Amino acid sequence: MKMTPLDVRQKRFERAFRGYATREVEGFLELAASELEDVVRENISLKEELQRVQARLEHHQDREKTLQETMVTAQRISEDVKAQAHKEAEVILAEAELKADKIVAQANGRLTGLVSEINELKRQKVQFEAQLSSVIDSHQKLLETFRAAEAADVAFLLQKRSGNEKP
Repeated sequence: MKMTPLDVRQKRFERAFRGYATREVEGFLELAASELEDVVRENISLKEELQRVQARLEHHQDREKTLQETMVTAQRISEDVKAQAHKEAEVILAEAELKADKIVAQANGRLTGLVSEINELKRQKVQFEAQLSSVIDSHQKLLETFRAAEAADVAFLLQKRSGNEKP
């Protein structure tokens, strides 16, 4: 049975012969009621404080839970971002390799074209040199023919002149 300070204050005992001193008992009961009242007030105060502390604790636990969920989410997002960045890096690398292969292929094609042009120019040079040599040889022969003709003409003229002087 719960006892309140009011119960202690209202409690009355029967009077008996040679019983306790009434004033002493009433004084003690008043003191006990006062102490019980203090204990009840303190108990109520502590229960209120406990409720406030529990509310704060729940609030902090909620915040902790939220922070943990946020950290897990942030970690997941971080991993997703890393994975995405890794995929993008692989794509960029593959594109760069493809571009590099195209550039190398173009360079090789151009090199092949330049080598072909150089070979064609060399062939043309050899052909030009052969034609020039042929022209020079033709002119040399023509010059020799002219010289031979001129020498024959001179010899003819000399012979004619020498033949005119005899008679």
